[in-house]
Amino acid sequence: MTDTPQPNDSPGFIPPHGGYRELKSFQMSELVYDATVKFCDRFIDLRSRTHDQMVQAARSGNKNIAEGSQVSGTSKKMELKLVGVARASLEELLGDYEDFLRQRGLAEWGKNHPMAGVVRRLAYAKDRSYKTYATYIENAPPEVAANTMLCLVHQTNYLLDQQLRQLEQAFLEEGGFTERLYKARQQARSVPPRPTFRRNRNTTDRTDSSSARPNPSYQSNAALPKPGAAKPKPPTQP
Repeated sequence: MTDTPQPNDSPGFIPPHGGYRELKSFQMSELVYDATVKFCDRFIDLRSRTHDQMVQAARSGNKNIAEGSQVSGTSKKMELKLVGVARASLEELLGDYEDFLRQRGLAEWGKNHPMAGVVRRLAYAKDRSYKTYATYIENAPPEVAANTMLCLVHQTNYLLDQQLRQLEQAFLEEGGFTERLYKARQQARSVPPRPTFRRNRNTTDRTDSSSARPNPSYQSNAALPKPGAAKPKPPTQP
């Protein structure tokens, strides 16, 4: 007995989509979201508008990546837009952490700072999650916590920049959903129509229209008399 084909086995013009949990950018943005919630609860007044804005910016960076991945099957344009929104939200969050350090007179680590290198190398840790960075966020001084968040946001933004370039290139080469839909419709129309078979009629059943016409050989060649004309007299015998 043959297996029943599944819907996903048949090719179509809607490409595979979703799977955002496998994206490195999504994984990093989720980590940034979780760490931002802990950071703000510890260092930012809960009643402050900044607390809400930072948490919402981190959430937007994470959720827009997921939404863009899911909608990519039917709209590459929307995917580009949503990933761009995620990138912009995290850029806003980056500025909030820089403001936190500047307004409190705390030093911002440069790329060559020893601690910055330690935090960056954690990205290669096995089974990396928020717990990998928890000590730097929950137990460290504010300078260490804020600079750790800067490193995480910078790494996430780098991944999103790479993702945006790949999406742009794929859009230029493959087009969007509307173009694929048009091509699929054109291919469907180009399929030759099924042949039609006409019923063969017996020629003997056909009525010959010529048989209904009078036979000229049985008609008199004499001209028909004009209306009102005198009838010709019969010939007299001598």
